[in-house]
Formats: sequence, structure tokens, C-alpha cells
Amino acid sequence: MIIEGNPKEIAAMEQFRQGNRQEGFRLQEEFASEFRQEYANKDHCPCQKACRYHGNCKECVAIHRAHQEHVPNCLRPMLNEKIRLLSSLTEHTVAGEIEAPKESRRRECQ
Repeated sequence: MIIEGNPKEIAAMEQFRQGNRQEGFRLQEEFASEFRQEYANKDHCPCQKACRYHGNCKECVAIHRAHQEHVPNCLRPMLNEKIRLLSSLTEHTVAGEIEAPKESRRRECQ
């Protein structure tokens, strides 16, 4: 089962956009049910960083919501893709103005 870009969830979102909430929720529950079954006893966390909260999304997200400094590592690829799309509106000129913090440059977890 793939999580990122899951076709069933994409179809659910399309149903929501079309105003068909009942079908959207039905598809979403199918996805959630399949997820619960598939990942009941195995790791679903895509984060490559060694972390005490690896696989414990509820606590991980709560911690990031609480300190509000940055987003969890697992959400960064999705957010970066959205930011890349926005950045294309200015021919990515902002890229030359951004320097990654030293902490994010660590390579020992990759």
C-alpha cells in the first residue's frame, strides 16, 4: 500500500471538490481501513531521521504543533512540492535568497 499520492485518497478529494461528500467520506474510510489493516504491525513512518517518536504520528505532530518552529520531517517533501509550485510563479528567484540552517544539513541520518 502506498500512502503518499494514494489513488483512493486522490479520488476521495476529487469527490469532495465536486460536492459529493458522502462518496468522499466513503473512499476516505476505505483508505483509512486499508491503512489500519496494512500497518497494524509494521512501520509506516517515512522519516529517515532517528527519532524517539518515529512512527508515533500523534505525539510527533502534537510536539510540532506545540513548539511551532518547523514541521515534522515526514511532511517536508509534500510541503516542499507545494512551495516549489508557488516558487515557480517567480521563476524560483527566492531560491537564491534562502540558506538552509546548519541543522538540516546533517547527513548521518540519510
